[in-house]
This record gives sequence, structure tokens and C-alpha cells, in this order.
Amino acid sequence: MKFKIFAVITAIVSLLLGIGYLFAGAILIGRWQIEPTDSVLLFVRRMGALYLGLSVMFFLARSAPVSVARTALSAGTVVACSLLALLGVYELSAGRVGPAILLSVVVEGLLALGYIWILFTDRRGTVMG
Repeated sequence: MKFKIFAVITAIVSLLLGIGYLFAGAILIGRWQIEPTDSVLLFVRRMGALYLGLSVMFFLARSAPVSVARTALSAGTVVACSLLALLGVYELSAGRVGPAILLSVVVEGLLALGYIWILFTDRRGTVMG
């Protein structure tokens, strides 16, 4: 797949997460079986703001040519999504979250794989090439 497609997908996913965490954080974390305390909701709203910022970055970068900056976005997304997926599996195995975290793990894993594919198939003009 092309970077443009993954950037738009990432922008949409980030937008949905940002809006969800900002305005309905208790529902989102509740599906993971985490108690929505005031402290947790404070953190979740801040995450929502971060996800909205990521959404804007990926949407605006969707047509960026192959470059060091585009490689940085892709590589950073691979690291973040891979760690999020691994942490989700770890927290589930430790019993701190419910099985609904697996939906997030799958989405994060697919995004990581997509950006890995982009990094290895679109190498000209990048730090990897």
C-alpha cells in the first residue's frame, strides 16, 4: 500500500480515538475493564488531545514525497504502534485489562505492519535508502 492511504487511515483512526478519548473516555476505557477514576479520565483527555494532533499531522503529510521526514513519521509510527500492541498483550496477560484490548492490539499491529511495508518498499530518498 502507499503512504498516502496509510496516512489517511492513520489520520482517521487518530481522529476517532482523539474525539473518543476527549469526550467519551469513560466509555472507551470501560470496555477495557479499567475503572474511570478522575485521575484516569484526566490522563485519557490528554491522550485525546495528542491523538487529535497526530490526526492533523498525518492528514497534512498524506501527500508528502518520499523524504527523511516521511520516513521519520513512518518509523515513529512503527515504534509507537508496535509498543502499544505489545503493551496491550502484556496488560491482558497480567490481568489488568479485559479482552476488548485485543481490538486495539489488532489495529495497532496492522498499522505497524503497514508502515513497515512502506519503509521497506519505498526506500529511495530516505535515511534507510
